Amino acid sequence: MKYSTKDEQQYVNCTLSGPVRVFVKDKKIVRILPLEYTQEDDAKPWSITARGETFVRPNKAGIACWVQGSKQQIYSKDRLLTPLKRVDFDPNGERNPQNRGVSGYEPITWDEALTIVANETERVKDQYGPSAIAVTGSSHDSWGNIGYRMSALERFWNLVGCTWIDHDPDSWQGSYWGAIHSWGFHWRLGQPPAFDLLGDTFEHTDMIVFWSSDPNTTSGDYAWNETDHWRFHMKKLGIKFVFIDPHCNYTSVIDGDKWIKPKPGTDVAMALAIAYTWIKEGTYDKEYIASHTVGFDKWESYVMGNEDGQPKTPEWAEQKSGVEANVIVALAREWAKKRTTLAGGGRSGMGHVMRSSYGHEWSRAMVLLMGMQGLGKPGVNYYSTTGGAPADWDFFFPGYADGGISGGSAGPKDLGPRGFPKRATASQIRQRINRACLPECVIKPPYTWRGVYGYYGQSAQQQFTECTFPFPGYSEIKMIYRQGASYIGTMMETNRFARMYRDPKLEFVVNQTIYNEPEAKFADIIFPVCTNFERWDIGEWAKISGYSNKLSPTNARVVVLQQQCIQPRGQSKPDYQIYALLAERLGIGEQFTEGHPDEMSWIKRMYEVSDLPKVISWEKFQKKGYYIIPPKMDKKPAPALRWFYDQRPIDIPDKPMSSDRPTNRPDGLARLSTPTGKIEFESQTLKQFDPNDDERPPVPHYIPSWEGSESTEILKNYPLQLISPHPRFTFHSQHDGKTLWNDEIPHHRRLINGYRYWVIRINPADAAQYGIKENDLVKVWNDRGVVLCAANITERIRQGTVHSYSSGGGYDPQGEPGVNTTIDKGGTINQLTSSRFLSKNCAGMAPGSCLVQIAKWTEGEV
Repeated sequence: MKYSTKDEQQYVNCTLSGPVRVFVKDKKIVRILPLEYTQEDDAKPWSITARGETFVRPNKAGIACWVQGSKQQIYSKDRLLTPLKRVDFDPNGERNPQNRGVSGYEPITWDEALTIVANETERVKDQYGPSAIAVTGSSHDSWGNIGYRMSALERFWNLVGCTWIDHDPDSWQGSYWGAIHSWGFHWRLGQPPAFDLLGDTFEHTDMIVFWSSDPNTTSGDYAWNETDHWRFHMKKLGIKFVFIDPHCNYTSVIDGDKWIKPKPGTDVAMALAIAYTWIKEGTYDKEYIASHTVGFDKWESYVMGNEDGQPKTPEWAEQKSGVEANVIVALAREWAKKRTTLAGGGRSGMGHVMRSSYGHEWSRAMVLLMGMQGLGKPGVNYYSTTGGAPADWDFFFPGYADGGISGGSAGPKDLGPRGFPKRATASQIRQRINRACLPECVIKPPYTWRGVYGYYGQSAQQQFTECTFPFPGYSEIKMIYRQGASYIGTMMETNRFARMYRDPKLEFVVNQTIYNEPEAKFADIIFPVCTNFERWDIGEWAKISGYSNKLSPTNARVVVLQQQCIQPRGQSKPDYQIYALLAERLGIGEQFTEGHPDEMSWIKRMYEVSDLPKVISWEKFQKKGYYIIPPKMDKKPAPALRWFYDQRPIDIPDKPMSSDRPTNRPDGLARLSTPTGKIEFESQTLKQFDPNDDERPPVPHYIPSWEGSESTEILKNYPLQLISPHPRFTFHSQHDGKTLWNDEIPHHRRLINGYRYWVIRINPADAAQYGIKENDLVKVWNDRGVVLCAANITERIRQGTVHSYSSGGGYDPQGEPGVNTTIDKGGTINQLTSSRFLSKNCAGMAPGSCLVQIAKWTEGEV
């Protein structure tokens, strides 16, 4: 029977990777397509003409592959459609925490579920104090400023009281713990701005060095394939692309001119050899060094070997990195000869190499290499080709990090002065937990680390604060409440988390989520949440704000009224409504809602305090569902760090969260937010904190990885280096392991004996040594865990290294959860990565430093 589009209804919504048009018939979603910007009143496309070629903004959103499978996600068999209680959990009797992750579940009513959670919340508060309740959301939530974790979740729990499980800059650990001390930008957590760098690159750049950078895969967070067109155009303009990565990543395959493959963890050795070549041959910008930087003599002394007797020659770097000395010299010479931009990570300042042991040294070295070549001059930028399109940043609409209805996060900077919300909330509990060490804090406190309030970039010095859990006067953790996707797929050495959930010290666990995914199976009570297609919300595509101030990784600023396309499936509810119901039972209903009867009332208020009423009426916005903010094309471009290069007052819209910012000196010129106002080859903040720190010295050093190519003893048992960057075919665990079409992509999962296995990439020489062939099942293991994967034999990975994306959502232990020898069938590769921090004073994750062994699976069906 031929399908008819007659009687279809159309809606607009926004996902984690872009705005979509949703088609509904007979109360069911029938298809989801990228939003097209073709209506008569849409903003006209901008264009940039450079070198005789014109780039015109596309008229369609470049959504990710997994967004195109959203319909399957909505109707997945793994959806949670009713509240659930663990069958052997009795809040008034035996709780059986040792069975979490193994027990089955029974459906209960919303009234029963809400009653249990409200009663347990009151019990724990009365018995231990509110600090005994630990609360967290997923790294990346369903899109929308009202329902996002920084909004409804924070408002509710700030009112109740809890210990917040702090997120930190997991995706750019090295920048936060390192680059901040070389060029400032603490309010951006060490990442640089990218204003107007697209046009500057089109016009002036000759070569881009993509170092630990795969923007076609990660594309600056939420933009995904939105920026692919830019790189295609750069190639058309003749810009050369060089990739440095042990894995010949997707952007390299599509766009690369040269692939250089160092051993994992040795990138700093390569960087030092490049600097050595420039110094020896005199091919660095000496005038810039004299006027824009400090401490170069200390850097030069280390690079040339005066400090330690070891010149960092290309030959020395070859011994460390495996990259031939002549290749390093050729790269250094071409870099110095051309107007070269550095793409450090898939978004500027991100990258897998900085999520490895001592990753802060690489991040600082990248800043200093660019400093040697005159950072900020035309065509010479720190820019990953994932931002910097024309945009009107005078037009205000909040991002999710502006705090939504909580009034927290970055809310006091912009939303608060506009009267949203009426009463901001703030945690009254000083105690926090770094989520990377949550299991240790729960199971065996005390536990100590440095750095407090993860994403809050008040100053560079904030990360020096020592924290010991439990904080003085506060309780240990007895209850965990979490919203969103699984840490078991995204944190490090994640068997620790399974053990934590099963520990008797943890009396009660709640998970509020859409799917029956790994972490939900460790909860005592599960609240079923609807998808963003089943509720109302409002948000701007890819707009973060706060620590990513005025980031624009998209071709257009698109504000979306996220229309409810269908009714919530089963008994699932929006996150906001769940908190409103709980708030009512806890006697804080009015405080939570501020009198707003539902989400739509909050949404309209957010519309009202933004600049949208100046350009579109509420009635028209409701009907159309989106508004494209036109850029000011008559505005003179102001490339991100040109003001610093020119030594003139700052002219970019980079408003930080504190008064410590690039400020004008008495002579009217501008400065960075480092203590000297310049790029610091010798960091003054690190020198003041601990000048003798041998793991993060004031001048960046090459420090061999604590689990890498020079780890002689570990290599005897685990000879292969595993690298596990952010995934290409799912947004962390949200779009994996839920019977979706992307599971059929052969580079994501592979069907073997009726089961879809996660993929591991193995060099042909290594595969031959272990007798492994394409599509063989492979056991991958170390002392921290055992995972089964499907083999992909490819020259795209360096010999001695294996590659498997992190963040799978299919945790499937074939035995007792949390035991390091239990085989995981679901591909949770982060069971294998180390929970050790970047370095002794830097509490950042380092999954890139991980040694494993592999073997062909010969033990039959699992």
